[in-house]
Amino acid sequence: MDHSAHHTDTAHEHATHETHHAPAGHAARHDGHAHGAASWGMAAKATLHCLTGCAIGEILGMVIGTALLWGNVPTMVLAISLAFLFGYSFTLFAVRRAGLDLKSAIKVALAADTVSIAVMEFVDNAIIALTPGAMDAHLSDGLFWSALLGGFGVAFLITTPVNKWMIGRGKGHAVVHAHH
Repeated sequence: MDHSAHHTDTAHEHATHETHHAPAGHAARHDGHAHGAASWGMAAKATLHCLTGCAIGEILGMVIGTALLWGNVPTMVLAISLAFLFGYSFTLFAVRRAGLDLKSAIKVALAADTVSIAVMEFVDNAIIALTPGAMDAHLSDGLFWSALLGGFGVAFLITTPVNKWMIGRGKGHAVVHAHH
């Protein structure tokens, strides 16, 4: 079904999308986006989308902080901030291409990605912080990269069920699907 004419001037909840005067069977034909129908594949795809933006931002923040000889705390603050920025930007650009105005696109990106990015960043940074020596490792050290990449892997495994639960309730990444 073509959704290009659906509410392109304001963001709306996926729940509203499913309950307005849709043709019979509309929810069933909506690629499994109906409430409670979130697949593991859909959740993994949403998590991978989030992880990509987070990884770019976090690695860039670590590189910048290290290059500027910053301490651990300011480097982590920069890395986490850039992870959120890049994570949101992937969704922002996608929904802007779908025709949303900037204000609505920002609302959709915030609704779609905030919980996913927050869980991912909490898990990833906790693993880095709890890995002995990882906080003091340099970019050229295998320990730095193994802690960072291992943290991303664990964060993916923990965030995917969170995204599945949210998508199944019309929240999180499901908000983006209302604008495709």
